[in-house]
Formats: sequence, C-alpha cells, structure tokens
Amino acid sequence: MKPALKFLAFDTSTDVLSVALSDGAQTLVYEGAGGAQASAQLIPSVLDLLAQAGWALPELDAIVFGRGPGSFTGLRTACAVAQGLAFGAGVPVLPVDTLLAVAEQARASRPNPHDTPLCVLALLDARMDEVYSAAYHWQGAALGWQAVQALQVGKPETVALTASAPASGVDWLCAGNAFQAYGERLPLTLPRVDALPTAQALLRLAPALFQAGLAVPAEQAMPLYVRDKVAHTTAEREVIKAEKLAAQAAEKTAEKTAEKVAPSGQPVEVQNPVP
Repeated sequence: MKPALKFLAFDTSTDVLSVALSDGAQTLVYEGAGGAQASAQLIPSVLDLLAQAGWALPELDAIVFGRGPGSFTGLRTACAVAQGLAFGAGVPVLPVDTLLAVAEQARASRPNPHDTPLCVLALLDARMDEVYSAAYHWQGAALGWQAVQALQVGKPETVALTASAPASGVDWLCAGNAFQAYGERLPLTLPRVDALPTAQALLRLAPALFQAGLAVPAEQAMPLYVRDKVAHTTAEREVIKAEKLAAQAAEKTAEKTAEKVAPSGQPVEVQNPVP
C-alpha cells in the first residue's frame, strides 16, 4: 500500500488567510485575516499547524499555494513563502489557480458533491472595479475538473458565460466573492454561491494535480497575474507601492525561515517572483 501524500496548502489571494495541511487521515486548518496581516501571520500559522501534526517540512510531498489571480500582495506573499519553505526543506511546490479552488469549494458545499456533474462560473473581486472569471466542469470523482471557459478580467457588466454545458442536465452556478461588491452589476441569472479559494479546496485538488506532474521546483514557482493595465491613478499607484513593500517584507521573513529548515551549510536564496 502506497503511503499517503502529505500536503501543506495556503492561500492569501483574498481578504482571508487560509492555511491547512493533510495526509488524508487528518486535516488541520487555520483561518485568519488576510490582506496586509497575511504577510505577518502566514509563516507562524504554518509552523503552528506543522507542530500540531508533528510533521517536519521535509516530510511533505509538496507545498501547495493559490497562485492567482488575486491580490498582488497576497499572490507575491504566498509565492515567496512557498518558495522559501520548499527550497529550505527540499520539497516541490504545487501552484494552483485560485478560480479553480473557488469552483472546488463551491462543489464541496453541495449535496452528493463527488458524483453530481456540475459547471461553475468562478468569480473573484479583482478590485479597481473589475472581476476575474473562469468556468469549470466537474466530471465526477474519476475525471475531476475541466476548464471550459478561459480566465478573463473586466468590468462586472462584461462578465458573460460563453461556454455551453458539456452535457444536458448539468447544473450551472456562479461562485466567488464578487457578489457583495458588484451583485446587481453582474448580468448573470445563475444561482450564486459565496465561496473563497480555501486551503481545504487546494488540498482536495492537490492529489490529482500532483499525480499529473504539475508540481515544480521551488525556483520555478510563479504567481499568476492577469491584470494588464498600465496606466494607474495616483491612488492606485500608492496602493501598489504599499503592496510591494508588504510583499518584500514577507519575502525576507520567508528567507529567514528557509535558512532555519535548510540542511546545514546549504545556502538559501528565495527567488523573487516579481521585480
């Protein structure tokens, strides 16, 4: 019998910090405030869960993180911490799309989630009066998820469902965190489910993605940025500047933590995901 896979997962792409680890038999979860606080709380929460489980970082099969889209600060923080911990422990990193995690979280909240076919239009608040969207088809436990509509970003009014249902009788729903901010501006009549890209969702997705060979060496892990806007207002530039400073602080913390878990005498350098 093959030993169970051990994963540590975290997401900091929204206003909620979500951390969890699992080996299939036990799952430990931490949830706290995201945003600016995530950079200070992520590593302590990770180390606390590992201590509760009695695991060391090198025992992990991979470190899973929500790679985006999402908050610039959150994505850079999660990627930097995943890189630092994975490099020091000598384990790979498994980046996962946050919109896929939203779809998975919505699926898991339904009755008979494993066997019921489902299509989800996942939405995340992109701020700056925009929304990230992508659609996925749940084909059942044996086949898992399939992307049916590519990732997009745009004004709430432009969000559209362009994909058709892969088969008759498949339910469609919208899931995400964009409804409170943009509810009436979203031109969609599908049922709506509040959902976030939680660490638990990442853990459920991880085994299939890991077995598919999607884990990468720490230095190859990258966040997924979607927004291509070049011109920003003065206020937006100030927000971006503050986010970069917070993310840089998280990177320094990750590097110090990596030095503690690295083999004796091995140099550690956290690769910056963005300049």
